Amino acid sequence: MRQVPAAGINLFQSIYPLLKEYAGKTGLEPLNLSLGNPDTVPPPEILALESRYAADPAFAYHTYAEDSNLLRFAEGMVELHGGIRVQDHPELKAVPIAGIKTSTAFLPLACGLHLPDARRRDSFCVVSNLPAYDVIGAWARGYLGARRVVWPLLSEDQMRLNVRRLKEAVREAGVPRVDLVHVIRPGNPAAVGASAKEWRELLDFCAESGARLVCDGAYAGLAKAEAHVPLARIAAGRRDCEWLEMYSVSKSFSDPGARLGALVGSRDFVEDFLLVKGNSDSGPVPCVMAAYGKFLEDQAAARRALESLRSLYERRLGYAAGRLRDAGLREACRPEAGFFTLWKSPRRVLGTDLERHPRLKGLGLSEAFNRLVSLETGIVGVPFEGPGNGGRPEPLIRYAVCADVLNPAFQRRFEEALARLKPEY
Repeated sequence: MRQVPAAGINLFQSIYPLLKEYAGKTGLEPLNLSLGNPDTVPPPEILALESRYAADPAFAYHTYAEDSNLLRFAEGMVELHGGIRVQDHPELKAVPIAGIKTSTAFLPLACGLHLPDARRRDSFCVVSNLPAYDVIGAWARGYLGARRVVWPLLSEDQMRLNVRRLKEAVREAGVPRVDLVHVIRPGNPAAVGASAKEWRELLDFCAESGARLVCDGAYAGLAKAEAHVPLARIAAGRRDCEWLEMYSVSKSFSDPGARLGALVGSRDFVEDFLLVKGNSDSGPVPCVMAAYGKFLEDQAAARRALESLRSLYERRLGYAAGRLRDAGLREACRPEAGFFTLWKSPRRVLGTDLERHPRLKGLGLSEAFNRLVSLETGIVGVPFEGPGNGGRPEPLIRYAVCADVLNPAFQRRFEEALARLKPEY
């Protein structure tokens, strides 16, 4: 007998039936803009190093890597993505992690959610954004039973971190204290960065409230320098609040199969994290960590690799966002990093009223839009529902460019399909 309800299926798993249904109906491959994983592989120099260390019989490259930081991998990742040298900040600590998603699950426990203090456990509060790829929400509220306060991201703010809205959300929730604030910057689905001013306002809030702050920086390496400032660059040196920032080779070097990243932050927070992690995973694959440690010794070469991939996504985004905009869709925000675009869902498309069509009955506006457009045109995205303003949810659709949208054959079909949409708001 099932012990866990089937509700809460991973949002992206619900897209697979649409892809299969369209292909079965038309015999064509979908124009898949739902995929949020890199469609390229690591550059040749990284592949060569991975092969080299995988073939090296040294014990350190094939045993557990729970406490290893081979070739100072973590420091190299932090310098490249966070813009700081960990060795210059004795109050900080950097460690390798086996991916950001796994590490996110540990965060509420690293902040003491499990401690036998009934008062604290009953009131433990996590603040995080919606719309988002909501791993922290699933774990904090759904699995671990913490109180969760939504800090809304709104299209009227261009999906940026508005600390005034954070304070309003906390005040309206009536929570006695905030234990953890979790953000994704640059975001998913809103590929928007953070400014130094936004970080300082947020750090000030955390210092005043006693909350710890975490940034999932998976897309930080794919952001323009002028569009995003890493949390580490602003938080390093502050001792009035505790924070973490996480980075990953998954997006930065098109290597999600490596399951490898790094975490940096306040030493006590990192030590708490490691205590939970030590009873939960055995660390990354050591030969892969060594390969990246060696690669990151040449920071200039690593920056060139990042720039090459960022430039590819920028060209793809420029094309896809431009065509979607020309087709009449309205942006929820302008993309500043990575490979996501985010749009407001219209109420009519392809001549169909999405709220009244019997085939779409019972679906939210964004899901109805994605289903109809997917099955009729092959353009497949991912529906999101933002919290909106004033209690009215904001239906959104995310289109990624983890497909070769610059291919002429793709463009021909894409532009023909877009011409049919005729969205109405």
